[in-house]
Amino acid sequence: MLHTLKVNTTDLAVGMYVSGLDRPWLDTPFMIQGFCVETPDEIERVRSYCEYVFVDVTKSRDQGHPLLKMARTSNRTSIPIKDIFPGRPLKSYPNNSSEWKDESAQAWVVLDSLVDDVNGIFEHVSDGGSLNVIRLKKSVEPVVESMSRNPDACIWLARLKQHDQYAYQHSLSAAIWAVAIGRQLGLPRRDLRSLAIGCMLMDVGKLRLDPHLLTAARSLSDEEADSMRDHVTHGIEIVKQGGMMNQDVLDIVAHHHERYDGSGYPQGLSGDDIPAFARIASIVDTYDAVTSNRSHAPAISPSDAIKMLYRSRNIDFQAELVEVFIQAVGIYPAGTIVELTTGEVGVVVSEYRTRRLKPKIMMVLDSRKYRLQEPKLVDLSEWGSEPDKPPVAIARSLEPGAHDIDLSELEV
Repeated sequence: MLHTLKVNTTDLAVGMYVSGLDRPWLDTPFMIQGFCVETPDEIERVRSYCEYVFVDVTKSRDQGHPLLKMARTSNRTSIPIKDIFPGRPLKSYPNNSSEWKDESAQAWVVLDSLVDDVNGIFEHVSDGGSLNVIRLKKSVEPVVESMSRNPDACIWLARLKQHDQYAYQHSLSAAIWAVAIGRQLGLPRRDLRSLAIGCMLMDVGKLRLDPHLLTAARSLSDEEADSMRDHVTHGIEIVKQGGMMNQDVLDIVAHHHERYDGSGYPQGLSGDDIPAFARIASIVDTYDAVTSNRSHAPAISPSDAIKMLYRSRNIDFQAELVEVFIQAVGIYPAGTIVELTTGEVGVVVSEYRTRRLKPKIMMVLDSRKYRLQEPKLVDLSEWGSEPDKPPVAIARSLEPGAHDIDLSELEV
């Protein structure tokens, strides 16, 4: 039985015994020896300080909670990250080696170039041409470099660069999320490139499908669902015909719809039989899909998406990789629309890697939800810290497009 469980504070419940925090106890007002959560207000208080906590299963009262039940019945021990990527040298990247505003200027240029190149590459394939692998590799390289210096800038700008076709936007965003998790894992640059290219190409096979399938605003029939799954086979063919030899990229294209418990397709692989890079791709593919508006489903908030991934640990996705992904992008990644405890609404523009619940925010609406004449940039780690006033914190994240906020209209 697992005695201690790492729990995202979005999943914290009354009756859980908190035995550890994601930060020093002295940085919070909580009792150092641990405490049992007694009320919903206490949950909100913990959330205002912590992204995750450690729960003592044996001291928790509500043993019927799904997370606690799983911990009590599970004999599975956590797998060290180095064992998931044997033979690959892992290293620590600096939190941010460049300032967000400086990096955003560079990121704008490289993402503009990447969007143009991807559009051209995909349209050429859609017209029956071959995949231009060399052009794609050259286009991806500057993005990987920018993400290595400061991920927030690319994450923010990728939210702005909406394309009319979801497939193009999804490939770009998924690549950026993949590099973010690869950076958090400490994978070398060549592996970050492989992750970016693989996730850019994992849905390229959809270019050979009936466009009506991709834009259907309804559930697909069994026959249509089978046709949709064929995009994996088409994708492998397109990538191989283009001369792609990188096995990690091929693995992503072939296996990004496999699931950790064996319930995925096309081969029904499970656990370690799924290539590690494909396990990463399945996480970022799902996260970006559910946080984007699609023809058959509206977007959900990033925090709800994180909660969904967390609940799917060791079912759809490997637990260790889900936790690294959460560490990489946080609950409120750049571009997230959030409502503060004051009632004001803004957009997260950058996160501190050590203070994820206190990011920089571009304020857009006042407490009455009236639009500000001029958006203002505030740093939650500094704002509202007066001793005679309650601290200002994020109350919740909102769905993309909430309050008719258009990210492309914001100048930062």
